[in-house]
Amino acid sequence: MERTFHMLLYRAFHAQRGALRPCLAEVGLGAGQPKLLGYLSQNGPSRQRQLADYFEIDPAAVCRMLDSLEKGGFVTRCIDGQDKRRDRVEITLAGQTAYDAWRSCCRSMEERMLDGFTQEERERFADYLSRAYRNLKAAGEGQP
Repeated sequence: MERTFHMLLYRAFHAQRGALRPCLAEVGLGAGQPKLLGYLSQNGPSRQRQLADYFEIDPAAVCRMLDSLEKGGFVTRCIDGQDKRRDRVEITLAGQTAYDAWRSCCRSMEERMLDGFTQEERERFADYLSRAYRNLKAAGEGQP
């Protein structure tokens, strides 16, 4: 197996997605949707633009995910009382239930992934990944 960081990260990400895919289907969510529910669960009602900005994804992609989540009963949209031109998105009880089940699946996957790691190694690994993200983010912002 190739041992470049690029390939190691790719393979780990791919394995993680594969491990979580069955849970995604069980809770009735599509790819990318759990992160939106998580944001809404932790931050309360939000605008579509907030979600797009936070996750650094195209607003149109967020709109498609929200359309699907709304059809599934996981979120509701309502007109913002302060600005009638904008919708606020809010997680429903069904959305919270699905997100809680998703988080449980993620915790189980993380335990399998980090089996044999000490607590110190887990903390260092999380720090390394965070630093790598910040480095790539800063490099991307510095480019024209």
